Amino acid sequence: MVAQNRKARYDYHIEDTVEAGLVLVGTEVKSLRAGHASLVDGYAVVERGEAWLQGVHIPEYAEGTWTNHEPRRPRKLLLHRREIERLIGKTQEAGLTLVPLSLYFKDGRAKVEIAVARGKKNYDKRQALAERQAKREADRAMARRGRED
Repeated sequence: MVAQNRKARYDYHIEDTVEAGLVLVGTEVKSLRAGHASLVDGYAVVERGEAWLQGVHIPEYAEGTWTNHEPRRPRKLLLHRREIERLIGKTQEAGLTLVPLSLYFKDGRAKVEIAVARGKKNYDKRQALAERQAKREADRAMARRGRED
């Protein structure tokens, strides 16, 4: 796992996920292998039958020379035609967007997990936060109770 977008699960209802390959240049791969990347502002779009990852920050490679890459350049996603058509159909629904969840290496190839997501309202976020806090308190109480016995 190189990078993960934890805020995406907080800000969006995840409806479906897809694994996609990435078209990268050499210095981007080296920077990713060093563990540097940020998915926070990232999103995916489908333009003219091709999927693109935008807004993802992969910093320049420290030992790179004039061949270094641009940190926030659009990167092409490698998906099958039917997967792209399915994403087009889903994103044309109102309120749905494509958000990157994680960036990782699988069998030596860079992969990104893309989610079809619907934005949460503020009250949904507060409710999710309250549920998580209640679960945490219940777990603590159970742990304390287990130690007392």
